Amino acid sequence: MKFMALRPSVCSSIAAASGAAADIQLQHGDIIKFGSLALHAIATPGHTSGCLCFYLPPAGAGAPGLVFTGDALLIRGCGRTDFQQGDAALLYDGIHAKLFTLPDDTLVYPGHDYKGRTCSSIAEEKAHNPRLSKSKEEFVELMDSLGLPYPKQIDRALPANLEDGAKFPYA
Repeated sequence: MKFMALRPSVCSSIAAASGAAADIQLQHGDIIKFGSLALHAIATPGHTSGCLCFYLPPAGAGAPGLVFTGDALLIRGCGRTDFQQGDAALLYDGIHAKLFTLPDDTLVYPGHDYKGRTCSSIAEEKAHNPRLSKSKEEFVELMDSLGLPYPKQIDRALPANLEDGAKFPYA
């Protein structure tokens, strides 16, 4: 049975720029409301053309905002740019113009971390991210020379992402 059949009230969403299928096509600046909270979509293409981050403004005085960065901004790193519409210069520009301009105390929650870290801050990443603290030219050169292996599951995962999971049943 397909997941969507199990949960018909759940809507999928994806960046319109990705060209993929979903119930909701998101654009930069869109707001997703749930309960009394609202996430602000921030387009950060470069890892893929459809990368979005989601910013949750501070809940009250003295509280930090939160940003969920997916694979665009990782703790002390960033997503690769060598496949799937990747563009190192675009990623650098998006992170610097849209994420690094958030308040310094904004907490950063990436989509994953290879070293088990779960949270950072905008100030920490601006100061200590070894890739993104470089100039744009140095960043592009570094990203172009990483020589990373081809992802093991990408040939299976990417088509599922593009089709909104419609052709892939879940147990």
